[in-house]
Order: sequence, then C-alpha cells, then structure tokens
Amino acid sequence: MARGSIYKRCRICRREGKNGCAPCAHKEANYVIAYRVGKKQKRITIGSNRKEAEKILTQKLSEINHGTYQLAPDITFNEFIDKWLDEHAQPRIKAHTLYKYKNALKCHVRPVLGDYYVGRITPNDIRKLTSKLIKIRSAKTTNNILTMIKTIFKYARRWGYIRISPAEDVDKYRVEREEMDYLRPDEIQLLLKHCDEPFKTFVLTAVLTGMRKGELLGLQWGDIDWNSNTIFVKRSLKWTFGKANMVGDKRWYFDTPKTKYSVRAVTMSPRLKVALEIHRITAPVNEDDLIFCNGGNNPLDPDNIVKRYFQPALRMAGLRMIRFHDLRHTYTSLLIAQGENVKFIQSQLGHASIQTTMDRYGHLLPVDRVGVGSRLDKLVFSEERQFGNKFEGKLAESGSIL
Repeated sequence: MARGSIYKRCRICRREGKNGCAPCAHKEANYVIAYRVGKKQKRITIGSNRKEAEKILTQKLSEINHGTYQLAPDITFNEFIDKWLDEHAQPRIKAHTLYKYKNALKCHVRPVLGDYYVGRITPNDIRKLTSKLIKIRSAKTTNNILTMIKTIFKYARRWGYIRISPAEDVDKYRVEREEMDYLRPDEIQLLLKHCDEPFKTFVLTAVLTGMRKGELLGLQWGDIDWNSNTIFVKRSLKWTFGKANMVGDKRWYFDTPKTKYSVRAVTMSPRLKVALEIHRITAPVNEDDLIFCNGGNNPLDPDNIVKRYFQPALRMAGLRMIRFHDLRHTYTSLLIAQGENVKFIQSQLGHASIQTTMDRYGHLLPVDRVGVGSRLDKLVFSEERQFGNKFEGKLAESGSIL
C-alpha cells in the first residue's frame, strides 16, 4: 500500500537562510505532497490550499495502488498504438497478419479508446469495448481483438508507461466448438466427378495432402520429389490488399508457411502422382514455376476458387456447402479411418504439437472398449497361463483374486 505526506515549504524563509519547511507565518508558503513510486521519491508543489493538496495526494496514491499511475509523460492510446506497430509489430509480424491488426484497430479499438491517455484506461473501459464487440462480431473475433489489446498493454507496461495492465483481468468470451465437417469417400468421388480440370487436380491435391489453400497456391514443380513420392511444403502464397501494398507490379507474394512446423514433407499417393504428372503436361509454363495458375500465368485467386469453382461443384454434386478448408479435415479423417499413427498425422498436417492434433481430431479416433479387459489379462498374465489349471487351482486355494 502506497503512502505519502504533505508539508509546507516557504520560499521567503529559504531566501532568509532559514529552514524552508519549518512552520512560519508567511502566507506565500506552498504545500508540497511527497510519495514514493517504487524506489523513486516524487514531490509535487501544489499551492497554498491544503485541501487541494490532500485531494491530489489521495488521487496519486489511488493510482499507484490500482496500477494506473503514469510513470512516463502522457501519451494517448492512439499514439502508443502507432509506437507499438512501428517498433514491435512491423519488424516481427507477417504482412498479412499486420494488415489484419491495423484493420481491427482502426475499426474497433481506436474509435473507442484512441483518445484516452494510456495510463487512464481502466478495465471497465476495455470491458465496455468487448461488450459492444460481442454484439456485432463472433466470440472468436472478439477474443482475438482482446488478445491484441492485452499484448499492446503488455508492452506499455514493459516500456514504463503503466505499472499494471488494465486488460490483464478482462476475461475472454466462451467460444462454442465449431462442428467439424468433412467428406466421406463416396462424397469425394461425387465432388471430383463434377469438377473440371485443372480445378479437379487442385481439389484432389487438397483432399490427398491436407494442405492449406495458401500452401496449395504456392506449390512449385520443384517441390515434388517424384522418386520418393513426396511433396515438400516450403511456402505459402498471399494476396495483398490495395495498391499501396503491391509488391512491384504483383498483387501477390510468397511468404513462409503459417508456422515453422508447417514446413514439412507430405506423402504423395500413387493416384495423386498420376494426376499431377498429367497436369504437368497440360499446365501452362510460367516464370514462377507454379503448379496451379490461370491462363495469364498468374496464381489462382483464392476467392475465385471458392465462388466460381468449389461452391458450384458442390451444388452440382448435390452436396452440402462445406468450406474449402474442410478438405483438410477430410484428409485427416481419411488417415484416421485407415488407422494411421497420430504422430504421423501431426507431421503431415504440420501442427506444432500433438496436443493440437488431438484437440481437433481426437473425437474422430476409434474407441473400441470391447475386450479391453481380456486383452490386458492375456498380455500381463500370459506366462502364468502356461502352468495350466494346476497353477490356477493353487491361486484359488490361496484366496488370490487373480
């Protein structure tokens, strides 16, 4: 608990060589408040009104105790966001993610908290913001924005602008688990039947490798090892937003995959190998060596893939409207159905930990409890069974539960 004190200081007494803090009759004496912030002693001269000095001291001590005391000069949240983006986010975060951060801050955070001083923002201010967001956005989106705000305040604390983050104790909203959808083998064949080339090979590659859309679009012919039947995932293709973000004359660029674990080697099935060999003969040659490109030798547009090809193919096949990303879930369900090891599935999907794989796909794993007890007995006590009924009889005489 922070403590402080109030005392008088007289300039006239100091000029006369006397103790400036000793009691005196001069009306020009001012009140001074003193308090400690960490190891530093702070003093502020208030004026000749003692009640005003008491009020300000109480306010300062309250700010210290509640973690809202500003150690640095006043800075608005807008100014600190710019500082955080420039000094922390820009050099470390991928361009695509940075664009999403800036857009979320511009649309949802800056209009509400931007003009507040960083040290004056309270947990209630942040709760009010999230309560507004949850009414117009999903719980997942609201939580993502709250996570970003928590990160910004974490650096405000590290850089000495605040002592305690006001977002620290603001709770996230409960996110309902999304129903995972995937296609069965007969539905996969039905979908492929209603796809035209080269989109058919694109869908087949997605189903039989589980790659993300950006990873598929960024595939190059040099990523395929035809001898070992392996496809190496080395990059992801991203599209820019607006002319200001264009790379040269291109609206797209190559980026590293989602995480460092996403750089992986995926097993290529014989059927997929044949399809890609045929596609290689008919596909247009392009300077970027892309496997999947349009007639203009440019990458396929991710939005056009879904709206012009994927969704129409689902409608013609009479299938439900699934997301393109559900083809990744389809691939995982196929591996689980044929009894592949969970560690192998993790490596094929590029998950950072096996816990991620189990959390998302654990409910698809077969659970067969029939005969578990008998198999345990057989495994543990198979040696004893070799002694026959005589041994079992002795066990019964001894009263053993075995």
